Amino acid sequence: MDWFIEPFALGFQQRALIGGVLAALMTSVVGTWLVLRGMSFFGDAFVHGVVPGIAAAIVLDINPVIGAAVAALVMVLAIEAVHRQTRLSEDTSIGLLFVGMLALGVVIISRLDSYAGSLTSILFGDALGVTAGDLVWQAVLTVVVVGITVALFRPLLALSFNPEKAELLGMRPKRTHAALLVLIAAAVIGSYQSVGTLLVFGLLVGPPATASLLARTVPRMMVMAAVIGLGSVWLGLTISYHLGTAGSATMAMIPIVVFFIVLGITRLAPRRTLTEAAHA
Repeated sequence: MDWFIEPFALGFQQRALIGGVLAALMTSVVGTWLVLRGMSFFGDAFVHGVVPGIAAAIVLDINPVIGAAVAALVMVLAIEAVHRQTRLSEDTSIGLLFVGMLALGVVIISRLDSYAGSLTSILFGDALGVTAGDLVWQAVLTVVVVGITVALFRPLLALSFNPEKAELLGMRPKRTHAALLVLIAAAVIGSYQSVGTLLVFGLLVGPPATASLLARTVPRMMVMAAVIGLGSVWLGLTISYHLGTAGSATMAMIPIVVFFIVLGITRLAPRRTLTEAAHA
């Protein structure tokens, strides 16, 4: 039992766990819609897109949340502009901005004397460095993200499966899509301190992707994704403590491993059933 309790005996370890739990709740809920809509590549690019905003905020000594929010807005507007003004596909514009925004962030942060440390913290997080103040605004952001997701459940569901029908029913899919982009931005911004801007993608897509293999309804998928996300945070921090690995990276890796384990089990089970039936 001590193996599970010891990693969370100290205050900074407990804050790491709480921060990871809040990040998992936000990313699992929002990530469900990303997986359902096939927007995983967009989500990955979006994660990279906030890097220059956070980097600029650190250089200018302002709240990183403000910088990340501005960068997220620029990312969305730039994708739309490239897509509408050229014949290039949306994936192409996303790919261009994916690399461009990340490179810009590294260029900005390289202006600091503490270049290596700041860049590592932004990209890969600092789970054990989460403060009580970080947890307060992270908790507020979690309540807002989950609350808006619940309030917009029907429009988001219609947008995910039949945007044309959603338009006919007066659900305004374009506004719903815009709201989803805001939720993605909020989830990424609220999680970067605990998990890092690059590694947060593991929690954003991993748990919902795994849940999609097991759940048959969207509410169950969302709840299951949240449970997988919470378990990944706890197990990741526990393994990190005992093996001396990076906490944020271990948390982000667990849901990916779980996905492939579940995928293997779910694909193997039907074969076993068929084999047993053949021998019956």
